[in-house]
Amino acid sequence: MIRSFWHVPLVWALAVVMISCSCKKQPAPDEPDLPRLKVTGITVYEGDANTDHAVTIELDREASAAVTVNYRFVDESALFGEDFTSASTTVTLQPGEMEKGIPFTIIGDTLREPDETFQVTIDKVSGAEMVNTSASVTIKNDDDAVIVPTDGYSTPTSYAGYKLVWQDEFSGSTISNDWTFEIGDHGWGNNEWQYYTNGNNAWLDNGNLIIEAREEQFQGADYTSSRMITMNNQSFQYGRVDIRAVLPEGQGIWPALWMLGDNFQTIGWPACGEIDIMEVVGHEPSTVHGTVHWDNNGHVEYGNSYTLTNGKKFSDEYHVFSIIWDDTSIKWFVNDIQYSEVSITPAHMSEFHAPFFFIFNIAVGGNWPGYPDGTTLFPQRMIVDYIRVFEKL
Repeated sequence: MIRSFWHVPLVWALAVVMISCSCKKQPAPDEPDLPRLKVTGITVYEGDANTDHAVTIELDREASAAVTVNYRFVDESALFGEDFTSASTTVTLQPGEMEKGIPFTIIGDTLREPDETFQVTIDKVSGAEMVNTSASVTIKNDDDAVIVPTDGYSTPTSYAGYKLVWQDEFSGSTISNDWTFEIGDHGWGNNEWQYYTNGNNAWLDNGNLIIEAREEQFQGADYTSSRMITMNNQSFQYGRVDIRAVLPEGQGIWPALWMLGDNFQTIGWPACGEIDIMEVVGHEPSTVHGTVHWDNNGHVEYGNSYTLTNGKKFSDEYHVFSIIWDDTSIKWFVNDIQYSEVSITPAHMSEFHAPFFFIFNIAVGGNWPGYPDGTTLFPQRMIVDYIRVFEKL
């Protein structure tokens, strides 16, 4: 019998095909295409009372089965239990539901605070695919009230041998027309970083003037504050000045209660003269400085300082910052304690024998105080109870 070899390749080919077919993965049954879920942030107003709100979770289409979402709240500037709260950590969308809310409660109050934020974070989703895992909640502050100390030193409304010629007790609903606002971010000769606004950072509250420095971007600056002046409205030559105030603190914070000569706009500084009733560099919150600046063929200054003891700070309670200014000298006082004096009788100190106007401000940053860092808390506030000017009879 003649052997037929031409059949061998065919047998091997059939074998390869059979082996190939037996090893090929069989297609799996069709898996259901899950809907996609996203969570969307929200902005709410704080209010004076507790209010309920919700962050929305939303499906891009109906689900055939229930979708369960496990979530948690993550503190940022807003804190759980202090600024907001919630009694739940799970929410379920039933078949046919396209969206639902993650509930939370904003804890309201009447205090002026910065806007605050927290995060809603999705930890687990069953029955859907997550598009994003977190959303931000912003709590917008809508209050003007601030916490004002009740303790501190106070001075009378009359002194023997003096008459009260001008005062601002800041007891109205709006800042009086005696004050105007200087505006801008010019550095003000000191490389300061704030933008002074048109009154947005100053208001009256319960008989006090509040000046507030904030960390916020505005007109290209990273901080805002206010600088108020009485130029062309109220100015004085000689007398006693009392200013009762609570001061801000912190690295890079620079509050000042001070005066410039009325002729500042015509002859400039330091020829106009400057009287600093009070200045603080915020990293030294227990020390105030009283200084004068003038021109004597160049800038000249003289000053001294007063430091509280026993760990006390000028931000703790009210203190009264005073000067007594006559035709021979300027004296500085804290709570009626004199800590500095300068004679103004030399001929080169003629600046101090002319009218001066007042300036109240909080600077942020500058050559002297340095600049804010991670330790600086915002907002910072200077609270002024009154300014009183007395002249000799």
